[in-house]
Amino acid sequence: MLVLARKPGEAVAIGDRITIRVLAIKNGQVKLGVDAPQDVPVHREEIYRRILEANRQAAGGQLQDVEVLVTGLVKKS
Repeated sequence: MLVLARKPGEAVAIGDRITIRVLAIKNGQVKLGVDAPQDVPVHREEIYRRILEANRQAAGGQLQDVEVLVTGLVKKS
């Protein structure tokens, strides 16, 4: 895991297409802005995990297949 320190207004670039900017830090909460193309899904982690679980259930318990698909999609981004 890469760990970076950023101040409000500073950003992190992920490849050529994604930028994550620190918008504000207040009361122990960090507000982030994510600039990504519309074809790149961006979710909070807890929502992403719910999506994976729903996909696993829809696939009849084939979680491994869903994880392989997601890993493939992430690598293409």
